[in-house]
Amino acid sequence: MDKQSKIILISGPTASGKSNFALKIAKKIDGEIINADSMQVYKQLKILTARPNKKDQNGVKHHMYGTIDLDEKFSTGQWLRIAIKKIRNIHKRKKIPILVGGTGLYFQSLINGLVQIPEIPLKLRNKVRLIQKKGGQKKFYKELIKIDPSVKNKFDPNDRQRSIRAFEIKLFTKISMYDWLEKTNSEFKDSDFLKLYIDFKREDLVKRITLRTSKMIKEGAINEVKKFHKVKIKKNQSVVKVIGIDELTQHLENKINLTQAEELISIKTRQYAKRQATWARTRMKSWNKITPNKIGSFIKRLNKSSLKLDQLT
Repeated sequence: MDKQSKIILISGPTASGKSNFALKIAKKIDGEIINADSMQVYKQLKILTARPNKKDQNGVKHHMYGTIDLDEKFSTGQWLRIAIKKIRNIHKRKKIPILVGGTGLYFQSLINGLVQIPEIPLKLRNKVRLIQKKGGQKKFYKELIKIDPSVKNKFDPNDRQRSIRAFEIKLFTKISMYDWLEKTNSEFKDSDFLKLYIDFKREDLVKRITLRTSKMIKEGAINEVKKFHKVKIKKNQSVVKVIGIDELTQHLENKINLTQAEELISIKTRQYAKRQATWARTRMKSWNKITPNKIGSFIKRLNKSSLKLDQLT
């Protein structure tokens, strides 16, 4: 395995310690870190997105953190184009790119290439979501199989997000999502990637989420939300989905107290972690799972000179 072509990918559920794991690897093998989290790209949301600060970065070069303004749209395609350039530049400097984050779609686009599906009209997308909501996921999946039999057994029938996407693509383009996928190509070979997924026990992750939520409040998440509302942002922009904005807004409007807001943030974060775990089970089957208690020994065995990382998992 050629050290100079290696790309390390680190994923895992929210609050699993991905950034710290990436930092330890970077320091051991002279790597640089590239953000693969769709919410950590925003300049004005440091606390709610748990973005690594200068102290956390600990002298390691970090890329694509806090580079986009709140009122800017930032697509997976934009992220991919920038990430590819960063990877090439890091390799030129004879360092190792380490991509870390919880946005599965970013990793999927990097590994498989980005599907060039025509933009689906918002009216149709909303219509499909309404069909799913009214009928429920079980009935909706059956309808999906009727219009696109090729998706059967391709993903978890309970995967609401993927079901909706497959439905709207088939409805609008008359072509199956999987036929579109076959047309994509990655800039890299699969053997270039070392894919690591931090596999946390649910009960341990719940505790970490509760502690992190409390830490965010203490560090100034409320003021961050106040500043957020001073920027004019359209309701359909993805940044409005950042966990904590809605809950702390309700607190600022005296609809709920701070304790209630904190609990709601923890609940929503746990739900998000569950969705990430579902994604990992269905779409990250080839990733090397690493449990938290194995991280220390993994770091110790890293060999900078040969970088035979695939032998350590």
